[in-house]
Amino acid sequence: MTEDPRRQVPRTDLLLADPRLAEAVLRLGLPMVKAAVLAAQARARQGDIEPAAVADATLRTLPPRATSLRPVLNATGVVLHTNLGRAPLSHAAQVAMMAAAAYVDVEYDLVTGERAGRGRGLLDALRAAVPEAGAVLAVNNGAAALILAVTALAAGREVVVSRGEMVEIGDGFRLPDLVASTGARLREVGTTNRTTLRDYTEAIDAGTGCILKVHPSNFQVIGFTGSVDVQELAATGVPVVCDIGSGLLHPDPLLPAEPDAASALRAGAAIVTCSGDKLLGGPQAGLLLGRAGPMELARRHPLARALRIDKLRIAALEATLRGPATPTHQSLHAEPAVLAARTAELVNRLVARGVDAVSIESAGTVGGGAAPGVTLPSCAVSLPASYAAALRVADPCVVGRIERNRCLLDLRCVPVEDDELIERSVLAAGAG
Repeated sequence: MTEDPRRQVPRTDLLLADPRLAEAVLRLGLPMVKAAVLAAQARARQGDIEPAAVADATLRTLPPRATSLRPVLNATGVVLHTNLGRAPLSHAAQVAMMAAAAYVDVEYDLVTGERAGRGRGLLDALRAAVPEAGAVLAVNNGAAALILAVTALAAGREVVVSRGEMVEIGDGFRLPDLVASTGARLREVGTTNRTTLRDYTEAIDAGTGCILKVHPSNFQVIGFTGSVDVQELAATGVPVVCDIGSGLLHPDPLLPAEPDAASALRAGAAIVTCSGDKLLGGPQAGLLLGRAGPMELARRHPLARALRIDKLRIAALEATLRGPATPTHQSLHAEPAVLAARTAELVNRLVARGVDAVSIESAGTVGGGAAPGVTLPSCAVSLPASYAAALRVADPCVVGRIERNRCLLDLRCVPVEDDELIERSVLAAGAG
């Protein structure tokens, strides 16, 4: 009598004792590995695979990481791509996050053995980076920084803001709604395209908590326009909260129209707010920089506790401020000639392998709601449009963009050492 082949399927405990699967348990956890084992055993019982192949089949279905997030090579030409996580962290920031993943002295003084100020190293680094600020604070994102500043200065009072700065920051979140959530009353002045100093001064009274100056960083209004600068607003004597948005700490010649924190503070802003994961090139965070008095109100407000950042972002942000040039900075300032040479070399290698690839001029963008209208001259590998979908599911995953029915791969945001990975993914996509 022939033995039922289902009896030959290895037992679960024996499979989990396989050294390869035991390593996977350490990396992914027992529940995930066990579920994959049970699925492979079921396939063997159905006759889809041989019983002896259950362990190998299990290994093929296991993911490389315990997270569903996949690393992506950004070949879109958009430096701060919101859907791809905006700023990629520097190696220094990544190492800092690894160190912070364990026990660290985030609120502990190792010398005295007593409690210490949270993230004091980060705050020191931020003060050193922007000496114009009398005090600094970091919270969990840019919108949180703005909410905390307005709440501290104007809860229950009026916030004066230009109608031309009533922006939507994305995903349906609008400035009027954010301000209303603080308990302040919004006082709109001026028009969509023009607001004057007189508009502000006529609105200011004893019930005014602050003036809010918002940089419309994700759109442009051109033509018959007018706005009031921070220096003029500060001269009114009312505290000015200036949201510069993109996280530029000092002027950058590449982005002449983008406001920066140091200049806004020198112009008289009481508090400047911005993001940490845009032009600064760090992790998601919100920065508050300003005069000691207004900043102390923000620091001591109960909302500051709810909005504080965790130890991982404290570590990454400090390393971003103290460490070498960030990938964001390098991508923004990449030399077009260097990009052209890299692109040409990659195209030559692909063509030699039979791929329909050509090198074309390309225009990248800053992205992330920063520097609208600024284009970044570049080059791109142009492939048939069908490559786009295949590259998105390749290993490594490559995300490009479609223009004129061609898939374009712009190397501006791709580290030079990853050019070979791009080549490998393109060849695999073409073979599929």
